[in-house]
Amino acid sequence: MVRVKICGITNGHDARAATELGAAALGFNFYEKSPRATTPADAWEVRQTLPRDVLAIGVFVDWKPTAVVALAKALELSAVQLHGDESPRDASFCARKVAVIKAFRVGEDFSLAELGKFRSVSQFLLDAARPGQYGGTGQTTNWDLARKAVARGPIILAGGLTPENVAEAILAVRPYAVDVASGVESKLGKKDHGKMKEFFAEVERANRELTRRGNETTK
Repeated sequence: MVRVKICGITNGHDARAATELGAAALGFNFYEKSPRATTPADAWEVRQTLPRDVLAIGVFVDWKPTAVVALAKALELSAVQLHGDESPRDASFCARKVAVIKAFRVGEDFSLAELGKFRSVSQFLLDAARPGQYGGTGQTTNWDLARKAVARGPIILAGGLTPENVAEAILAVRPYAVDVASGVESKLGKKDHGKMKEFFAEVERANRELTRRGNETTK
């Protein structure tokens, strides 16, 4: 079953709606230049209200590893998402203290060999590349490449996902999870609850189709 991570959570109202719809994880963005950035204090306020089975993921861009770990511990984060140009050494340092998701911006020159350098991380997130931006581009990732990446570890597919294309993306890539931020927003940093509902319905539809295909192959 493909899971859903709703990223760019900035308030409790959106967090509650996402969890009620079935989100497996929520992302709190600590990249100060992001329009979806939140403060540690606001993230902590929301964090305390989350059901125990919903993961709280902190998104960081080129923070010092010691600072990442310190905030992760203070906020009781389930995992940290390193979304900048962090080195394998940085990721390994963090991974000794908290689960790590390493994000990669997939451009034309991206090589899957990059994933092999980060052996300490728990999952890989593949996002679309746009110069000067770290996520939230609204552009789709290379699904063909993402499908090949699945053989290298748990893949979270991000980049330009919407209610209109998420089912197609899941069936094409078969990722561990999908990640959405801008695709379910009413405006920057605020979620459109109707779009979120449609998004989850399409994920469920794709999961049913994957189950059907799996059952056919075992007959």
